[in-house]
Amino acid sequence: MEVTCGAAPQFSALIIGSKSIRRKPNMAVVPSNQGELKECMIKICDFRRKGMCRRQRRFDFRLSHSSNHSQVLESGNLCASFNEDWLLKNKAQELASCLNGRSIFLLGMMGSGKTTVGRVLSEALGYSFVDSDAHVEQAMGGTSVAQIFKQHGESFFRDHESEALRKLSLAPRQVVATGGGVVVRPINWKFMRQGITVFLDVPLDALARRIAAVGTDSRPLLHFDSGDAYTTAFVGLFTLTKKRSEAYADADTTVSLLDLAANLHLEDVSDITPTAIAIEVLVQIEEFLRGENGRSLRVYP
Repeated sequence: MEVTCGAAPQFSALIIGSKSIRRKPNMAVVPSNQGELKECMIKICDFRRKGMCRRQRRFDFRLSHSSNHSQVLESGNLCASFNEDWLLKNKAQELASCLNGRSIFLLGMMGSGKTTVGRVLSEALGYSFVDSDAHVEQAMGGTSVAQIFKQHGESFFRDHESEALRKLSLAPRQVVATGGGVVVRPINWKFMRQGITVFLDVPLDALARRIAAVGTDSRPLLHFDSGDAYTTAFVGLFTLTKKRSEAYADADTTVSLLDLAANLHLEDVSDITPTAIAIEVLVQIEEFLRGENGRSLRVYP
């Protein structure tokens, strides 16, 4: 069965994509009718995000065709006040029918926020959330990943990781936060291709700062006896990135936090909220689905 993702007949405000959609700041696309798009300038309105000490965010957005909202257009300008939670909920509802139950596999280096973003995504979509590392730990009787590495070695862990992915790939409607090294084994791609793979591309400096803040004890591939926490994390991450970068590039779509920060007018990617990242994930997935060009999709009941 072929599934086409069409425009939703409702108001839709979303972040402009980090790599596929390129539009000038403060620009929106407003359909003048069902078959024609008309570009117009809009005023981007700041809004205060909950819990951000009165810091403001600005979003570029697109407006889907809807006669119910034609009255809000005045002289080509539109001022919309909204928050991230509304944006995420709206976009998730719009995209749900296009996903057809397919699971989402989040890829990325350790510290990239896969678990945090995954929980936000799963709640918005009404999906189950699974952390593949936690799945392995449960299968091993509660033994932590760090302990598995120490007692049995990395190869042993990777075997169990692959088995976990095989099982997870059989279930629909899941958001799966994968381990950072899951991409290195080709067999894992066979399992993850049952869903949609999304690479969270976070700069090494930001990753190193996050990991240094909490320590490397739970990161077996970064746990060294010498050097300050930041330098140890950065050097280790740099080495791992060289081994994994090509594999990450095989993901169905990528969310670049550098590009996203630029679109949100932020200087530091660490200031991007998990909700904003989740919205961007959905935007990029939508672009991926539009580019499938009629490829047969697996539809779950």
